[in-house]
Amino acid sequence: MSAEVLLPGLTAVLALMFSLALLDQWRERRRGYQLIWGIGMLFFAIGAGAETLAALGGWSEGLYRGWYLTGAVWTAGWLGLGTCFLLGRTRFGYAVALCLFLAGLFTFLASRRLPEPAGDLPMIYFIAAGVLAAAVAIETYFQNERWPQIAALAVIGATVASLLLMLTSTLPAPGYAIDPLTGIPTADIVPPALRLLTPFMNITGGLALILGAAFSAYVFMPKRRVLGYSLDPEQPGDSFLFNLLIAPVAIVVNFVASLPQALGALVRGRLNSRVPATLLIAAGAIVASSTDTLARFGSTELFQVGKLVGVALLFGGFLVSVEVFREIRIPFTHRVLRGNRREQGNPFVADQAAESRG
Repeated sequence: MSAEVLLPGLTAVLALMFSLALLDQWRERRRGYQLIWGIGMLFFAIGAGAETLAALGGWSEGLYRGWYLTGAVWTAGWLGLGTCFLLGRTRFGYAVALCLFLAGLFTFLASRRLPEPAGDLPMIYFIAAGVLAAAVAIETYFQNERWPQIAALAVIGATVASLLLMLTSTLPAPGYAIDPLTGIPTADIVPPALRLLTPFMNITGGLALILGAAFSAYVFMPKRRVLGYSLDPEQPGDSFLFNLLIAPVAIVVNFVASLPQALGALVRGRLNSRVPATLLIAAGAIVASSTDTLARFGSTELFQVGKLVGVALLFGGFLVSVEVFREIRIPFTHRVLRGNRREQGNPFVADQAAESRG
């Protein structure tokens, strides 16, 4: 069996197993982020499955359309949305607001590189992203836990819009586009209105997944605070804006300074499972996003390998997390592979709760 078939095939199988495991956990525990992550990984599996079928029998227009929607547009957005719901009680909404704004800005700038004019759509997408970003930031400031619902409005809205655009678009013959050197599908024939939704979803979802994983690791690790900051909305406005600006720098500095303590806690078995789990998730998201970005710029050589490594790291990270998988079993059966797990005694719980609120 050739690598062109084997790599996407393994990716599809692993992503499908991952999706079923998440949906099974959601059936048992009814946590919204498990359902959303399960949907995202199902899209991942369908996209990789389309690539496998194409490697076996060649591309067709229907296969290409399905691959573009599930693999190129929807996956990252839904995975990032799951992270938003996981962290809905924290100040992570500020980071999501920044992700939305950057996605809108990049979408607007990327429109200038399209071979066909997109009219007013880039500006419309940019304005919509800005409004959604402002709404998420405001809800986060007032400590409302509804900001993930606004993020959901963005992701679901883009999903529905992309589906309608795909159903009403005519693709030039033969109905698909591939890299002639590697056989990897490209977006060269996708209409601008639909093509511009790809960076909007990928940047918002990819950054939310990566930053959310890093944020969770920081919150749940023993910390050494070198730089202090506070996002308490009760402080004067100028102080709040100053703290909001320095918070990313403070978190990075404190994260690096805290690594020796975290390693010590890991050796003693006192480290919260979210820390190694989310670091694996961040690594998987970075690998998958990097290879996808390279493919968008015409470098498709590592596309299949990157997706397989990425989904393997993501799956490993989620399995490590007690928050997501209290027990590991064969999906939709009572066959338990690893029994009910609980966090080891952790002296940093109160500290974590305060940190997550900023």
